[in-house]
Amino acid sequence: MNQRINELTDWLQEKNLDALFITAPDNIFYCSGFLSDPHERVLALVLFPEAEPFLVCPQMEIEDAKHAGWSGDILGYNDIEDPWEKISTCIQKRSVQIRKLAIEKEHLTVERLETIQGRFSHPALFPAEEKLRLLRMVKTEDELLKIREACRLADYAVEVGVNEIADGKTEMEILAAIEFEMKKSGVSQMSFSTMVLTGINAASPHGTPGNTKIKRGDLVLFDLGVVYEGYCSDISRTVAYGDISDKQRDIYESVLKAQEAAVLVSKPGISCSHVDQTARRIIESRGYGDYFPHRLGHGLGISVHEYPSVTETNALLLQPGMVFTIEPGIYVPNVAGVRIEDDIYITETGCEILTKFPKTLQIK
Repeated sequence: MNQRINELTDWLQEKNLDALFITAPDNIFYCSGFLSDPHERVLALVLFPEAEPFLVCPQMEIEDAKHAGWSGDILGYNDIEDPWEKISTCIQKRSVQIRKLAIEKEHLTVERLETIQGRFSHPALFPAEEKLRLLRMVKTEDELLKIREACRLADYAVEVGVNEIADGKTEMEILAAIEFEMKKSGVSQMSFSTMVLTGINAASPHGTPGNTKIKRGDLVLFDLGVVYEGYCSDISRTVAYGDISDKQRDIYESVLKAQEAAVLVSKPGISCSHVDQTARRIIESRGYGDYFPHRLGHGLGISVHEYPSVTETNALLLQPGMVFTIEPGIYVPNVAGVRIEDDIYITETGCEILTKFPKTLQIK
């Protein structure tokens, strides 16, 4: 953690900034090791070019922060105290004048921004998002180990779901079986709301599972992930229940070819746009271009959606240590929806697929 904070303090010195207020819980976890959901309460990590940093959290979470490994100063407050008054006092004790302040513009609320501006005489504001994104984009070996385990558990979750498929079972019943098994396996949190969609429901990329019953001839789409020690996985698989139509099979094979081709070209020096276009051109060539409405993938780590966005317009070059998803999909209303998604890690020479559940068409 000290290395991460050192990189940020060096950045503050380089940019001639007086302080950095980190308020997004995921970024605080990345820099401090302390993961918290503060709800409506103030949670912050305050860094300076030279003065000692401090963590701000509710009084009741101070011991949790210490146990998480944060060894610096902790500013706690109870529910009847004004945390901003205590923050101001703590900064004054460090003899810091805040004229130029870095913040997470995408996270800080207008109300809290106005409070900061009032407390510190309207300092000039600078965005910190890009620096934090670039730091988090390249994973350490320790981070990769955690993501690997999250992916292993996600593979198992899909296996559980596939084994639950049967005549008359609803999407929600299968979803419940998956999450129950994950709880038994020690998973306290899914990366996002688990999706189990059957038949024409799967033609909605962000559909909501309900009481629709599975029937023979359906494709069943799973999209899920788990959190392991603060790190996420994200996998999608689509399987068949009994015989499916030639059209459904063609849609599946089109997605599979696009997904495998995109994985194959993913290596250092290749742009995100090239990876996206590789998959997109295959889908377009098979007549389904209008039915692939989303980006090819996204970064993955502490957050389930991280930088970078793998789109056809992103010229960012891949580099070793990046972890992201490759998840093309075809969604034809009233016919079928198919998505196949893997989490991949960029190595020195290519990429490693972290999610292992089979991608060839599974017929249950």
